[in-house]
Amino acid sequence: MAASRAALRAMREDVRALDIRDVTANWVNAAVLEAQVEDRIKALADLAHTPLFFGRLDYLPAAQEGQSFYIGRRHVHDGAGDPMVVDWRAPVSRPFYRASRADPQDVALRRRFGYTGGELTAYEDEALTEPPSRAAGPGSGAAGVPGPAAAPDPAAASDASAGHTSALLRAEIERPRVGPMRDIVATIQPEQDEIVRSGLAGTVCVQGGPGTGKTAVGLHRVAYLLYAHRERLARTGTLVIGPNRSFLHYIEQVLPALGELEVRQATVDDLVAHVEVRGTDEPAAALVKGDARMAEVLRRALRSQVTTPAEALVVVRGSRRWRVPAYELAELVRELLDRDIRYGAARDALPQRVAHAVLTRMEEAGEAPDDRTQDAVARNPAVKALVKAVWPQVEPARLVLRLLSDPEFLAEHAEGLLDEAEQRAVRWAKPPRSVRSARWSAADAVLIDEAMDLVSRTHSLGHVVLDEAQDLSPMQYRAVGRRCSTGSATVLGDLAQGTTPWATSGWARALEHLGKPEALVEELTAGFRVPREVIAYASRLLPHIAPGLAEVRSVREAPGSLEVRTGAGAADVVAACRAALGRAGSVGLIAADARLPELAEALAEAGLPYLSPGDETTAESRLTLVPASLAKGLEYDYVVLDEPAAVVAGEPDERTGLRRLYVALTRAVSGLTVLHAEPLPPQLAPAGPLP
Repeated sequence: MAASRAALRAMREDVRALDIRDVTANWVNAAVLEAQVEDRIKALADLAHTPLFFGRLDYLPAAQEGQSFYIGRRHVHDGAGDPMVVDWRAPVSRPFYRASRADPQDVALRRRFGYTGGELTAYEDEALTEPPSRAAGPGSGAAGVPGPAAAPDPAAASDASAGHTSALLRAEIERPRVGPMRDIVATIQPEQDEIVRSGLAGTVCVQGGPGTGKTAVGLHRVAYLLYAHRERLARTGTLVIGPNRSFLHYIEQVLPALGELEVRQATVDDLVAHVEVRGTDEPAAALVKGDARMAEVLRRALRSQVTTPAEALVVVRGSRRWRVPAYELAELVRELLDRDIRYGAARDALPQRVAHAVLTRMEEAGEAPDDRTQDAVARNPAVKALVKAVWPQVEPARLVLRLLSDPEFLAEHAEGLLDEAEQRAVRWAKPPRSVRSARWSAADAVLIDEAMDLVSRTHSLGHVVLDEAQDLSPMQYRAVGRRCSTGSATVLGDLAQGTTPWATSGWARALEHLGKPEALVEELTAGFRVPREVIAYASRLLPHIAPGLAEVRSVREAPGSLEVRTGAGAADVVAACRAALGRAGSVGLIAADARLPELAEALAEAGLPYLSPGDETTAESRLTLVPASLAKGLEYDYVVLDEPAAVVAGEPDERTGLRRLYVALTRAVSGLTVLHAEPLPPQLAPAGPLP
């Protein structure tokens, strides 16, 4: 370990010592090369608390010349250029995640290392080519106390019911969580590795329940694709889309820990931020505005701006006058409409089409016009005036403004698509005077983005990762799909955690709206984060919120991890938080949004400082007060859940409320305490005793 760190320092110093003065032709090349050198130095940084390697593969003598390879987060070589640590994304590292006793893949022994901070504290060996009775089991060959950052037994997921879980895996999962989200590169399971290493060309959709690692799988997939297709993705770009800023802040440290520094992160609202969002929609209005039918309403409204020429066009060039009759102009317009290309592209093509018609007449008259003549005719004032009148420029925000303000305009273009009640729901009661004064909602911004794409094509990236996708509306899926129309996507979500009125009911329809109907859908059902007792309790809600969805099977039993009791009010909640803080790790107090002011005041009076979601926990500040609406995607060692009935009642309908409760119940890694003064929702009624 010390030698590999020294070699990494030497690699960094070699880059710093590069003299680029004699290899650059000009100052532009010099600036570009200097930036690349700086990026390389950053990429070679040695993170003090992140071990360079977490495993080792010892191959059989007949394979790989019997060599041993240390598997880590990045490649490290010695002074002679020979590898000391192999990047986890390299093909030679794949057996670390995929090999098993049933299929050893020429691996004689797999070793996993455990760490505390950056110090090596344990190791665990598994002999893959020996009979199971002779193979080293969890803890075999352990040096010291099993540490907190090691890879699991690849058979752990399938053998979880028998209790065959790697000791180092369990130690890593249960290690107290302080700070940002951690990468799971050392603990990726075979089914997760298949998704991570799937090709760039295909889109993958991952359905995963709480604690199955779907978010981490998506982030590691980005890191893998950037390793395997770096030049292509450097040109086309990558993007990670999360549900909110708190979530993005939580995950932002994972990719740098994997050696990837330049992946952009955004929310859907960031993507469509063409206007200032200052208003909110009623649920009924948001539901209609998010419906895919609105795309056709917008298309009709935009095409209605095009009119049929009523008069002939006369172009004067020198002493000659060239006439194009109205019927021929109308045919040119109709041909462009029939091609159904972008509005702006068609508008740009129209003057050239008209100019070509004029040039045809010139040639018939014996002239010999060339391309310069055609361009000159296309710029002729008469042609410009025709295009302006027939195919006017359209500002997308103004088009949406008119659609939501003018009942007759909306009715004309929503005919057969939206009924009267739906049209009434989306219309503004008091139309604004201008685009600037309008109180646009988040759903309105998505409509404007759709209109902008109808006018001119949205730039497509090489790969997009979309997390918490189950909460997107069809129109939001379309907005994301435009950003990867010529690329691919990794879609992550859990149908049971859909907490918006428009939450998707199935991945097939969602992927159609995304423009990726051919995407492969994978399901992760092995859970590693949430204790078996806690996930079993939360899964009582599944028949009511997502019938037919497979229950997560946790690999971890943790007796005493679940406590459900009645409480008298805020004082009991404070006492439960104080008790949780007596243990190592982070604590999340999750409550219905409406109850936060009361609980915040109680915590302040008790002298318990607390953070807001997105604030990074530290050793001194480990308690976070979390509104139920922002709990999704977050995790805490211990969770105190206040008043489940209030969480359900805080949503517009019961199904959404129960899904919000399911999210809140599944945020704990080590322990969950549920406090209630009101009766629990009947859907939590036990079929038997508590797990």
